[in-house]
Amino acid sequence: MPKKITLLLLFSLVISGYSQRNVVLIIADDLGRDYFDIYSDHVPSVVNLTNVRRLLTRGVVFNNAWSNPLCSPTRAGILIGKYSFRTGVGDVIDGSNTKLSLNETIIPKMLNLFSPNGISKVCIGKWHVTTSAPAGYNYPNTMGYDHYEGNLSGALGQPGQLAIGYDNWTKITNGVSSNCKNYATTENVNNAISYINSQPATKPFYLYLAFNEPHTPYHLPPANLITNTSLSGLQADITANPVPYFQAMVEAMDKEIGRFFDYLISSGKWDTTDIIFIGDNGDDPLVAQSSPSKGSIYQAGVTVPFIISGPDVVNPNRTSNALVNTADIFATILELFGDGNWRTSIPTTTVNSKSLMPILLNQATTVRPLEFSEIFKLAPTSGDGKAIRNADYKLMKFDNRTAKFFNLTNSPNETASRDLITGTLTTTQINNYNYLCNEMTNLVEGTSFCNTLGVNNDESLINVSPNPFHNFITIKSTLGNENNKLYSNLGQLNYEGNAIETQDFSSLGNGIYFLKIIDKSTSTIKLIKE
Repeated sequence: MPKKITLLLLFSLVISGYSQRNVVLIIADDLGRDYFDIYSDHVPSVVNLTNVRRLLTRGVVFNNAWSNPLCSPTRAGILIGKYSFRTGVGDVIDGSNTKLSLNETIIPKMLNLFSPNGISKVCIGKWHVTTSAPAGYNYPNTMGYDHYEGNLSGALGQPGQLAIGYDNWTKITNGVSSNCKNYATTENVNNAISYINSQPATKPFYLYLAFNEPHTPYHLPPANLITNTSLSGLQADITANPVPYFQAMVEAMDKEIGRFFDYLISSGKWDTTDIIFIGDNGDDPLVAQSSPSKGSIYQAGVTVPFIISGPDVVNPNRTSNALVNTADIFATILELFGDGNWRTSIPTTTVNSKSLMPILLNQATTVRPLEFSEIFKLAPTSGDGKAIRNADYKLMKFDNRTAKFFNLTNSPNETASRDLITGTLTTTQINNYNYLCNEMTNLVEGTSFCNTLGVNNDESLINVSPNPFHNFITIKSTLGNENNKLYSNLGQLNYEGNAIETQDFSSLGNGIYFLKIIDKSTSTIKLIKE
């Protein structure tokens, strides 16, 4: 009998613990890693994030987290766990453009399938994945949230619109519009606390808390939220010196995050709540300390702060070098709530999200071998393209047919002079290029973005001249009547055959080419066209 009672008590504790499990996702808008002093590679200027730091002692800091370069694509990927070529959202969504399908199975819908009406699902703050026109005021609710309060658009105002901003903005509450003159970040936290208090104390909740800060327009936050008393707040000063205002906005957000954390503690929910904190993309170019930043697939555009903290983290206060993507939040949140079979609810949909639970439980050091990001704007630009990386190497393929290839271990800032495409590729570098090239092609379901390069095994048997060449190429080889393929540095095939010496290449553009010589073995020689 005592044994049965003990087991019954243990079972009750497990059920009780589950019923109390909560998850909060906090998103900072346009906040990259540059200013974060929790990262060892931060740049000289930093932001004051005293309260976000409270997550560290019971959390995991991810060093290699990628997002999309812009806010709408990142948010869409989080909601449905897919990369942008599957969400259809590759650019910011404007006021009339409904890009994310209302039929998508987003996180709150999944939670309701797992536990019908058993979990409170609330979204507070910035939405920005469907239209902000009146016809879309109730879309967050239509797509699965029990409660929504916030702004649907990308920003609360822009410089020059003095009557519209963080202290004078259009607020949507479950489809109803009103004018709000409370400071937006303060209002967001007030709304989050109010909603949680309105729910049964024992009902678990999922809170998506999406701040607008520190997105433009840069401004002077309320005095009680910042420590810098020297800022005038005049538009001329903000325009001339945006960085201290950006820093003040981050500090104000952190102060309100701290107020929310204090509420969780005082209400007895802190010890049963897992908290995810991320930035949605790199810093705005107005304040970025590394470039290219927001809007680019370079590291400063896609590498973001990412922390997961709470009771489900085993052996906390640690860092992870795992390659992770913000789309992984989708699967992670579902599994934090106990839904280990979530894939069976969306059998016809290809989901890219990988649960980070093995890392949180300290059972694994990685969950994916690669990271991927992309951008495709409604009005195409030269920066549109896709990026993929493994532990050391990163390949960027742009839609304008240019490419960049870096060893991030040797060139974490992707210095132009360290672009491996412009130099002599070693066998290891070619192998990594080919691996990333093939994986990118496979990921986007067969659409070829690059051709692989061969590895030079018998260069000592071959002499190609002149190098650099102008019009003609001469090959001296002991391999016999070989087949030749000449590729550009982008992998484009310019010639194939066994009579390359008769070909006039004067029309080829100047640059780097690779000559693949195929007979009993395969060799690749790098050539320069001048």
